[in-house]
Amino acid sequence: MNVTAAEMGTHPAMKHVPSTILVTGGAGFIGSNLVHWLLRHDPAVRVVTLDALTYAGDITHLADLPDPARHLFVHGDIRDRDLVARLLREQAVDTVVHLAAESHVDCSIERPDAFVQTNVVGTFTLLEECRRAWLDDGIVGGRSTRFHHVSTDEVFGSLGPSDPAFNEQTPFAPSSPYSASKAGSDHLVRAYWRTFGLGCTLSHCSNNYGPRQHREKFIPTVIRSCACQVPIPVYGRGINIRDWLFVDDHCAAIERIVRMAQDGDAFNVGGRCERSNIEVARLICARMDLLRPSHAPHDRLITFVKDRPGHDLRYAIDATAIERRLGWGPMWTFEEGLAYTIDHVLQAYGEGVSR
Repeated sequence: MNVTAAEMGTHPAMKHVPSTILVTGGAGFIGSNLVHWLLRHDPAVRVVTLDALTYAGDITHLADLPDPARHLFVHGDIRDRDLVARLLREQAVDTVVHLAAESHVDCSIERPDAFVQTNVVGTFTLLEECRRAWLDDGIVGGRSTRFHHVSTDEVFGSLGPSDPAFNEQTPFAPSSPYSASKAGSDHLVRAYWRTFGLGCTLSHCSNNYGPRQHREKFIPTVIRSCACQVPIPVYGRGINIRDWLFVDDHCAAIERIVRMAQDGDAFNVGGRCERSNIEVARLICARMDLLRPSHAPHDRLITFVKDRPGHDLRYAIDATAIERRLGWGPMWTFEEGLAYTIDHVLQAYGEGVSR
């Protein structure tokens, strides 16, 4: 469902005008798309990317930037307090968009300690150094500052088939070490706003998809499996449902929250697009049948595998608040975004197709 202008209402007044934005995790999937988005849509802003280049980060994601002279890449860890403090001051950062996180649920089951370190300790380090730089030392003078924390709908737990979608008042009930660590970081952000008056905002997004997503995630895995003619792994019976959000729509929402939200605001960001895993897999297979008819039907490759422990049945986002208050709405339909993503993944792995 695309939101109409009438449904979105009028835009609120600008609350914060960024000058230099520090994007943590900016070489990852959502982060790199956000860096491209910011440089493309705001010719006045500078962007500093801080990324440790772990398994999810890839420096090539930051190639072909719209205006590379306005971008600085720094290889480093968000837990490095000296590095974070120096970056904030040397670059006169007035805005942080915090995306750096361990985010693979399966990995969190195998090694949860890494998730606590990055997602909880890392977020604390950023908040504390922003508090010192902005509130104690006043490094940006009288300019406004903002710390925006990007979280996940997984902190809310699992929904039943007929339960209402998550809204901003839904209590946290995380199921995995990953979602628990993100919930912990959310609480820290709220605490720094309430206790210290740090200008913070939060967002909880549904499942993103699009260009530059890590190859182990569900949609890229299905596409590559089709291209390579190998089994497509689908957990359980494929009945788990997710709300899918095209990554550019998410970037637009982040920018709007950073600029227009009030300090302390939290918004749920979703695509109003619930699909089961098996439905997504079959849609990709159908698209691949059109692109590679000699290998059709691709859905013969679908293979059900043992379900992951604690696999949440359904996530769904009620994005009414951000639609009505900030005038944001998803612009891409799932079919459009999926077709674009399939073409991008095939081209990225040497399986180019004509659009």
